[in-house]
Amino acid sequence: MKKLSTKWFKKWSRKVSLSNQDLFETIQNLESGLSVSDLGGNLYKVRVKREHSGKSAGFRTIIVFRSGDKAIFIYGFGKNEKDNINKSELQYLKKLGHDLITLDPIKLK
Repeated sequence: MKKLSTKWFKKWSRKVSLSNQDLFETIQNLESGLSVSDLGGNLYKVRVKREHSGKSAGFRTIIVFRSGDKAIFIYGFGKNEKDNINKSELQYLKKLGHDLITLDPIKLK
């Protein structure tokens, strides 16, 4: 399975000190259904724990996911910064997710 992220997400994850191991654990949680909200259209919101804290006070990541195929991190936010994404953000993220999940491997690269 390909594990990717957008440039924006990479920059954000470095800023908040999320390690690759944290992101791999997030994908494992998604695959096993732990701390996951299905937003529809292969889009999922997954909790990520903050260092020295739990998941409830941690981060939320938005991932485009197709089991056995791709996991693409596209957005993240701290629970202390924002409660949730709004309807217009959700529409945009669904459109972006659809575009990314349907790209063939050569174009995705």
